Amino acid sequence: MTFDDYQKQALTTAVHHPNPELDKTIFAMAIAGEAGEVIEKWKKIVAYREGVVTEQDLQDLSKELGDVLWYVAVFAHELGLSLDDIVQKNVEKLKSRQARDTIKGAGDNR
Repeated sequence: MTFDDYQKQALTTAVHHPNPELDKTIFAMAIAGEAGEVIEKWKKIVAYREGVVTEQDLQDLSKELGDVLWYVAVFAHELGLSLDDIVQKNVEKLKSRQARDTIKGAGDNR
């Protein structure tokens, strides 16, 4: 499955707000909310179980990461962006940074 294939399938389950202008905002906020659920689960693993990850933790994290991916796919679509293009450009950006030894550091344009 390509990223664009996933994006098309994710869109079949998207529920849109009655005011379409709010869709982008809702999907963008949902990315942050779902990412927060990922980090909350990770915090509990680290804080309460000294980083010991169970099979159940992996299943739970996988579900939450899937939710993040779903919202990214739908939000990207709302912006007219292809997931295939996004991931390709991201890999190119990271390889360029690596080649220039700027993979670590601050700022978007390094």
